This record gives sequence, C-alpha cells and structure tokens, in this order.
Amino acid sequence: MLLFLPGLACDARIYEPQLAAFPDSRAVDGYGTADTLAAMARLALEQAPDSFDLFGHSMGGRIALEVWRLAPERVRRLALVSSGVHSLREGEAASRAALQAIGWNHGFEALIDEWLPPMVAEANRGNAAIYQPLRQMNVEAGQEVFDAQIHALVGRPEVESLLPRIECPTLVMTGELDTWAPPAQQAAIAAMIPHSELVIVPGAGHMLQLEAPATVNAAIARWLARPARDSTPNLQPTSNF
Repeated sequence: MLLFLPGLACDARIYEPQLAAFPDSRAVDGYGTADTLAAMARLALEQAPDSFDLFGHSMGGRIALEVWRLAPERVRRLALVSSGVHSLREGEAASRAALQAIGWNHGFEALIDEWLPPMVAEANRGNAAIYQPLRQMNVEAGQEVFDAQIHALVGRPEVESLLPRIECPTLVMTGELDTWAPPAQQAAIAAMIPHSELVIVPGAGHMLQLEAPATVNAAIARWLARPARDSTPNLQPTSNF
C-alpha cells in the first residue's frame, strides 16, 4: 500500500489526482488537533499496514521522517516532497505567530488568503480548477487545527542526522517554482540520502500534486517501480525528469 501524508492545513483532497491514479493507495485525512509531529506520525502508523510505501508533502514530509524514525522496518519506500529538514531558524517562530495572529484578529479566511498564494505558482493562481478547491480545503481546516500544526512545526525535532541512515529507495521532489521548498534545498536533502532520486517538476509551485498531477504521478510510478530494498550503494540523485 502507498500511504500519502498531507501538509499544513491540508487533508486527503490534496492527493485527489494521486488517489485516482494509484488504486492501492490511501491518504491520511488530516491529523485532528495533534500538536506534535510524533503524534501525527503515530496516527499515520495506526492507519498503515505492516509494510507500506510512504509519501509526505510539506509538513507531511517531516511527519514521514518521524514515521521512519519510529518504524523504519515498515517503510518500503519513502518520498519527501516539497519538505524541509532544517531545524527552527531565527525569526521563524515569530513569523509563524504573526501569520496565526491574522486569523485570530481578522478571521481564518484572511489568514489563508495571506498564506496560500505564494504556495502556488503564479500562472496557476488564476486557474480556478486548481486554486478554488485548494483554498476551500485550507479554509475548512480551521484555526484550531492550523494552530496545532504550527505548534508541531515550531517544536519539531532535529532530523538531518536521520537522512544518511535511510536505506529504502527515496524520492525527493519539488516544484520548479516552489519558493518555500526550492529546488536547491531539495537537492541538498537528496544529497544526504543514499539511494535517492531528485525530481524537479516544471512549472509547479509548492502544491505540485494539484498543479502538475500528470508529472507527479509519473514520478511516483517510477519510484514505485524501484526494488523496495535497493542494495546499490550511493546512487547519485538525478535532477531531470
């Protein structure tokens, strides 16, 4: 089974094109008000079989690493998509709190309308078929869930030391126009993981599953075709899909 993990203010709807394309797949449909990445990882593990492929987007990538930390023997393949591995940066907690305050003071829709546009490539923001369902999903997450997830992100554990220990085939992917998780950052992540492949999706921003589903699905299919335990040492990441 392939298990998809959504990111901040997202649920299973972020993976609609992927769930349709891969019948043996499931998406965690949100994390309730869990406020640590470890708690979210445990929720994911409760929904997973004994052995599974794991795909995490954005915050979901960080949750995927916590799943791997808790149960590496259960993860056959790993995908870290538009995610990060850095620890809390100077000023990050304050900037996230300022975003939360928009919701507290002006309503949660105002928060989403501040946060979401930079997450989507400019050319795709005017595409109602992409943007409006995405915005609706984010708005429906609500302030309480958003605050819990920000708490989890601000309190996240160190993960960079995990990367060289990951033994399963790993897909690292981001959008060409993702300013939140840019290609250079993803290349650095891929370089730290043995048996990794780096895919840059042309024309897509942070929400690449909905912005470029055909390209994303093709990358997933290629990743799933790799042997679940790739014994080839030190495969070099590739940058072109």
